[in-house]
Amino acid sequence: MTAGARSGLALAALAIALALVIVVLAARRDGQEIVRPMAPSGLRLTPRPFETLQGWRTDALGEAFAAFARSCRRIAEVGPPKTRGLGIDGAALAEICRSAEALPAMPGDDAARNFFAAHFTPLEITPDGGPGFVTGYFEPELAGSRLPDPRYPVPLLARPDDLVDIRDANRPAGFDPTFAFARRSDAGLVEYFDRPAIEDGALSGRGLELAHVADPVDAFFVHVQGSTRIRLDDGETMRLTYAAKTGHPYTSIARILVQRLGITPAEMTADKLAAWLRANPAEGRALMRENRSYIFFREMTGLDPDLGPVAAAGVQITAGRSLAVDRTLHTFGTPVFLEGALPTGPGGALEPFDRLMIAQDTGSAIVGPARGDVFLGSGAEAGATAGLVRHPVRFTALVPNAVAAHLLAGESR
Repeated sequence: MTAGARSGLALAALAIALALVIVVLAARRDGQEIVRPMAPSGLRLTPRPFETLQGWRTDALGEAFAAFARSCRRIAEVGPPKTRGLGIDGAALAEICRSAEALPAMPGDDAARNFFAAHFTPLEITPDGGPGFVTGYFEPELAGSRLPDPRYPVPLLARPDDLVDIRDANRPAGFDPTFAFARRSDAGLVEYFDRPAIEDGALSGRGLELAHVADPVDAFFVHVQGSTRIRLDDGETMRLTYAAKTGHPYTSIARILVQRLGITPAEMTADKLAAWLRANPAEGRALMRENRSYIFFREMTGLDPDLGPVAAAGVQITAGRSLAVDRTLHTFGTPVFLEGALPTGPGGALEPFDRLMIAQDTGSAIVGPARGDVFLGSGAEAGATAGLVRHPVRFTALVPNAVAAHLLAGESR
């Protein structure tokens, strides 16, 4: 992609960036599935030869295949992924996965390139509202303790036993249709305790504390990201990942603060938000409580330390290769080629980001057919980069050949 083309993408996506800025601060997983049908006029699917994908010949596709193979192993365990709104058939992906078994887990780049080219057709997804758009996310890494400790006063909680998944079959009459969780009570299913109530002790004394960390701001961002690594004093590392939430809609406190301070969205990054919360502890606590959504965790053991947390697709995700997508539209395991420039260079400098990703996660702010969230790794450095990423990209799904032919034949987009 030329510098002029990248500049054009940036200008075209300016309005999207202003509207979607701060979405990196959105809750990683919400446990909800809200069907949002795509109108036939809502996007264009454009077939592209592989050779027109910027970086296709130079990308380290063996790394992408390794991430794809992890999805394939999960599919072999639990069956084909559910086909989502864009119509990428999970059974067709499962069939391709069976062919992938003939390759090593980490093949050479040329072997991986030939594999993807043989089984998939690139279809660029272009919403009517403009180009694709990505943010970044990461896995926080914090010091902490399993037991209460004066140095680590802030708990991270396990899922309570009275938290119930809500589906159509058990949804009480008149219950908020956006809530995917409720509380079991003597009066039946009711709204669960929210963040203020839990912070005020609604769940105290129930033994739900999995770990404790030092800073309430850090704990809030762990809730935002949905996972963390906790470094314990004995040198052990705990891995916590999302288990459930209270059900309350996520509220972006960054968006609220932008409005209160009268600044532009572009001036508010994750680092600046965290700094303001720490510099204004009383106001910061009140602001964090405006996000009523509260996340519960579970400890994961036996994980590969070189990989990220277990994500929504049931696999450990890979830095720079795993993509969170709109789960109502995209089928997990789908390869997606991104073309753009992201601030992944030294000091946040823009550099080309032309590479094959695998759809393996989701997030409540990841809404739309060409909207993605790039997993950038674990720890503070990955977090600093993730907080800067909110950029336009070309978004091209690699669709199983037969499925692509079907989609194009029936397309009136």
